[in-house]
Amino acid sequence: MTMRDPYTVLGLTRSASAADIKKAYRKLAKENHPDRNAGNIGALERFKEASAAHEILSEPEKRGRFDRGEIDASGNPTPFAGGGFRGDPFGRGTGQGSGDPFARGPSGRAAGFEFGGDDLFSELFGGLGGGNARGFRQGPVRGADVAYRLSVPFEDAATLAPQRVTLGDGKTTELKLPTGFKPGVQLRLAGKGEPGAGGAGDAIITIEVASHRFFRRDGDDVRLDLPITLKEAVQGAKVRMPTVEGPVTLTLPPGTSSGRVFRLKGRGFSLPGGGRADQLVTVLIDVPADDSALKAFAEGWSDGRPIRAGLGV
Repeated sequence: MTMRDPYTVLGLTRSASAADIKKAYRKLAKENHPDRNAGNIGALERFKEASAAHEILSEPEKRGRFDRGEIDASGNPTPFAGGGFRGDPFGRGTGQGSGDPFARGPSGRAAGFEFGGDDLFSELFGGLGGGNARGFRQGPVRGADVAYRLSVPFEDAATLAPQRVTLGDGKTTELKLPTGFKPGVQLRLAGKGEPGAGGAGDAIITIEVASHRFFRRDGDDVRLDLPITLKEAVQGAKVRMPTVEGPVTLTLPPGTSSGRVFRLKGRGFSLPGGGRADQLVTVLIDVPADDSALKAFAEGWSDGRPIRAGLGV
């Protein structure tokens, strides 16, 4: 590949100072680093190009030779440079002359990526991608992460029931829901993303909770409106009602008013610190619209209590 003028690559003029070169390279390296642009071939090429340009311009001797036309943008001697030079394009005398700053030397290290002095990559990335105190090694690019969304049934979310999910590779895996999770939490399955030369990426699964036709979530509690008859409210009764774990029996005391809330301990969603929240059951008296016997009873019965006195009316 023909390398562009290193000044053009870094967006600089030939009068740029050493500090200007370092600043421009730092910006491009951060933006295009492979560990931050998994699977992005364009970013990888820009990263390589910026690294090669920095290799030329960051060393005064090489920069001077380039400015005098003795070497080209790849670090190779120009036809007019003379002297029969056949060393490493970056002046290390290996005799390989590849012109690729990512070419591997006999040790397996990237031939053009040995940094001394201020060790710029350690400062920028803290050793990402295989760097150490002496330099940085650019390994094969890892596969891209793949995003999924999983809608979990309401009851399963409350009870943390394991979920079976089928990923893009066609394989099915069991997913364990985390304790105390909230809708929108993301779970990462290592190695379940796109394949790549540096290993597969990850599957990132965003968990949502499906709505329910009669349960609703209130914080970590589960709420339910439970209809009861007038007779059950007046006389008391044992009534069947649903929970996220199946039906249970609720005991209504005589004289239960509509709107009364009953609390079922440990029947809600899981809590971050362990345990479960509660289910809150609001009973609602359902009066039939046209019942002659009920109408006859109401006509012969009166309730003299001032039940609305507290409302100021």
